[in-house]
This record gives sequence, C-alpha cells and structure tokens, in this order.
Amino acid sequence: MAVAVSLLAATPAVAADLKEVNFSEAVHNLGYINLYVGMHAGIFEKHGLKMNVTAAGGDTQTFAAVLGGSADFAIGDATMAQMSLEAGGPGVVVGTVVQRAHYFGVSKNLEPITDPKAFKGLTIVTSPEPNTNYSVAKRMLENAGLKVDVDTKILQVNPGTEIGAMLAGQADMAIAYQPSVASAVAQGAKVVFDFSTYVGPFCNTGIMVLPQTLERDPEMVQALVTSFEEASRLTYKDPAFAKKVAREEFPDLPGEVVDAAIDAELQYLIPAQSVVVKEDQWKNLIDMQIYLGNVKGTIPFEQIIDNSFAEKAVKQLDG
Repeated sequence: MAVAVSLLAATPAVAADLKEVNFSEAVHNLGYINLYVGMHAGIFEKHGLKMNVTAAGGDTQTFAAVLGGSADFAIGDATMAQMSLEAGGPGVVVGTVVQRAHYFGVSKNLEPITDPKAFKGLTIVTSPEPNTNYSVAKRMLENAGLKVDVDTKILQVNPGTEIGAMLAGQADMAIAYQPSVASAVAQGAKVVFDFSTYVGPFCNTGIMVLPQTLERDPEMVQALVTSFEEASRLTYKDPAFAKKVAREEFPDLPGEVVDAAIDAELQYLIPAQSVVVKEDQWKNLIDMQIYLGNVKGTIPFEQIIDNSFAEKAVKQLDG
C-alpha cells in the first residue's frame, strides 16, 4: 500500500504543481523511445515533472548544456561525463536509456557482412568524432586490423544525415540509428551489419547530471529516474503504444517505416529494459573509449555511476 500511496502523492493535482525540468537529448531518434513513451503516457507528469525537451545536435553539445546550466539532465554518450571527471570537472550518470549500440550498417549495394575485415576498401559514413557511432565503427575496424582512412574511409557528417549521404552515393554504407535505418530500407537499402549484436551489452546512452543537482534536488532526480524506469517497462510491455508514440514523434515518416523501426529496436533489445546501469554495459563502453584514446579509464564505476535512484525506482515499481 505504501507504494500505491506514494504514486498517488506524486500525481499532480493541477499543471501548476509540476516541476519544470530542462532536459537535453543528443539528437531526436527512436533509440530514445523510452523518453517519448514516458512523455506521451503522462508518466513524468504522474511523478510531478513537466519535461522541456530539446535536441542539442550531438553528444558533446548535450553534456555541454548540463555543464552550462541550460539543462538539468542530458541523455547521450555517457563518455562525456567520464571525460569531464578525468579532466577534474563534474559529472554523474544516474541511469541507462539505451543498453546496446543502436546502430546498423545500411547499404544500397552491399551484401550482409559478418566479418568486419570485409569493410576493407569501403567508404562508410558516420557522425563526427567523438559521437558514438564513429567511435564504435573506428574500434571495430581497428580490431579487424584495418587502418581508418587507409583501408577503410570514414566520412563524417552531421548527426542524423548519415543515411542521406549513403543514398546520394557518397559512401558504400551508413552507420545510423532508427528511424533513419527503417527509412533507408523503405527507399531500397538494406541492413547489412548489426552493431547491437557485435558490441553486446553497452551503455550507449546514459542520463547525465551534475552532482550539485543531486544534492540540491534529490526528489527531482528520483522522480525523473523513476519515470524512466516505468517508461522502459511500458515500452517493452506495450509495443503497439510505443509505435503510436513513435508515429507522433516522427510524423514526416510513413507509419509503416516507424513501426518497422520500433520492431527492430525491441527485437535487438536496444532501449534499456531497466534504467539501472549495469557494470558489463559500462565496461564495454569505457573499454572502447580507452582503446580509442578518448579516456584513460581512471574513474571507478562507483565514482561516476550513482545507481541509488535507479535501484530505489526498481524497488518502488516492483512493489
């Protein structure tokens, strides 16, 4: 009963009671479907929050919004928080939003690739370094013994435009996320490489915040993390609702394209099933970034990850 009472207590009587939260997403994409499901289902409002969401245009920009104070929270590549801490700055990760690499290799003319050595001689297109799809691609190529821009060229374009560059013939393959992937498939391309399976458990996207926010307003942080946990569960429990939400978030795309994108997201377990940051997810992320030279890996898991809010959310929702 205590859980039920707390949930009811969190439900605002009127809109004026809601606490406004400035929230930055790296880019608007279906990897973040849990966020959109939570917003459309009224989950954030139920927990007392009014979400003001803006797309920053990349991982670096979204964390910069938190550092600069224009956003209370950001979701994007959580390596940004690691970089900040290693440089003596602030940063805490309080949850996972995307639990696998939500990228697919898409091409008009290639056959499916299972061995990364087959990327030799190709031009692939990604977002600019240090965005995650560039980092994942670079490590994959180097692990296969290929030299970037010698054996395989990486064309770097603005986030969200990878598919267009491939369709225009500038590259053999685009490494992109949903719904761009499903849109490309609808235009005659096909998925030729699956990064979610290749990489395995991976904290592709984390919820980043400043430590002073945790200290100043732990109730707001708890409400946000609990909302994400609830939204994550709803996404997997009700795919039809997730598709309805996705269609509303991406109205310019054909409905069947959006539906196919959500089917792929859930099939490959890309959205986080729980907001709790798991150690294997984090290790895979940081190991990749150490390999690429983006971080030193000197910050222990417990120093950058604060799972206390996520664990409380799980306990509350499990009742």
